[in-house]
Amino acid sequence: MDFLMTLGIEKENYGTSTGVTWSSETSGEKLTVVSPVNGTVIGSVFQTTAEDYGKLVNTAQEAFLKWRQIPAPKRGEIIRQIGLKVREFKDPLGSLVSYEMGKSLQEGLGEVQEMIDLCDFAVGQSRMLHGFTMHSERVQHRMYEQYHPLGIVGIVTAFNFPVAVWSWNAMIAAICGNVCIWKPSSQVPLTAIATQKIIAMVLAENNLPEGIFSLMIGKGSTIGDTLLADRRIPLISFTGSVPTGRHAAELVAKRLGRTILELSGNNAIIISEYADLKIALPAVVFGAVGTAGQRCTTTRRLIVHEGLCDRVKDGLVKAYASLRIGSPLDEKNHVGPLIDEAAVTVFKNGLQAAQDQGGKVVFGGDVLSGKGYESNCYVVPAIVEAENTYPIVQAETFGPILYLIKYAGPVANAIAIQNDVKQGLSSAIFTTDVLEAEEFLSQAGSDCGIANVNIGTSGAEIGGAFGGEKETGGGVFFYHRGHRVHRDNYLKV
Repeated sequence: MDFLMTLGIEKENYGTSTGVTWSSETSGEKLTVVSPVNGTVIGSVFQTTAEDYGKLVNTAQEAFLKWRQIPAPKRGEIIRQIGLKVREFKDPLGSLVSYEMGKSLQEGLGEVQEMIDLCDFAVGQSRMLHGFTMHSERVQHRMYEQYHPLGIVGIVTAFNFPVAVWSWNAMIAAICGNVCIWKPSSQVPLTAIATQKIIAMVLAENNLPEGIFSLMIGKGSTIGDTLLADRRIPLISFTGSVPTGRHAAELVAKRLGRTILELSGNNAIIISEYADLKIALPAVVFGAVGTAGQRCTTTRRLIVHEGLCDRVKDGLVKAYASLRIGSPLDEKNHVGPLIDEAAVTVFKNGLQAAQDQGGKVVFGGDVLSGKGYESNCYVVPAIVEAENTYPIVQAETFGPILYLIKYAGPVANAIAIQNDVKQGLSSAIFTTDVLEAEEFLSQAGSDCGIANVNIGTSGAEIGGAFGGEKETGGGVFFYHRGHRVHRDNYLKV
């Protein structure tokens, strides 16, 4: 495909880069990358070896000593140039995101645009790294707080947002004077390699040292754990499931390092008796089936007032029946594939568990095969009548399963159901009653990091913090539309 050639993706690729040069080591285990769109092998990657890793960290340490000395606005200028360079490659990079991960082309392009927007945001922030002055209690003393960079930031990202999550972390960390080592998901390594090659152009044009933006590709159980346990990495930003996040947090905590965790979501939309269904139903469908249910902010539970439940169910079934499922590169389609066949198995097992526990599938659940579905990764999004207490509902099934749950009485009852899970990322309420909206946003309302009114659970904005509560990880990202905003952790006092 033309976009692969444009981005410099070969049949065989190297998976270790210090930002400007690539390791040519071929002794590492070769990783084969298969597209979930059509089951075709896209290419392969020589994974990072232990020797590669040692060189990578040493180079990053040396780069940090130089990068931190560059004035923050000049660091911002480099990020500005990165944003411009990404603009030049937006279409091919967005196509690669779609082809390698399986999300729709519109979403792939939108994710690259988010990286561009984040660069713009970071440029402004590079001139706003303010400190704080105060009066000292001691005679003839001046007291002030000044922020300094931490050093090397390790960034571990998941498959569902191959470039955006990295940029959220890396661009902000970089303007603060830190250097970054990126370990992307092994399911989407080619997008990371393409991004690294784009970044390398800017670094070379500005004669910057190697090691500011580094990349390593390998198994989490080997090279990933090495990164997490490395005392030279003061901060790890980790995106993934709760079990893997707990493992990461334990490894980093053993060495008293810092973590930023963005883990599972079990996000709910409340449809109150005062909801406007004309805006609620489209938001529910988009939130539940977008990215084939593989977002951390995907709508997984729909808590509906009993007086509206039949209307909502009928509307959703009609909308789901109209969904076009197929190649995400075809902009006429609404739903693409799951990331791989293992994800399909999780989807099927989740539906079976829901039925075993008393749930009723009212739509979908089939696995598609035949022409156009050769990868065996396409499923029909499902709607399941369920109770919030079911063990499967309490968990996060990373796929397009929407649980339909009734509530009765005041909206406080719906909020209690929403909060009665271990995860706490995104939440939403649809209501035209101002008092209900305020209750949802209050300290007695949603216990999630993100709370929305009359808009779905999906998405975020770069101007605010993004993160969750409870098992979602503690929420210390930067980009969030909601009522709980957390300070960043990239700088130390």
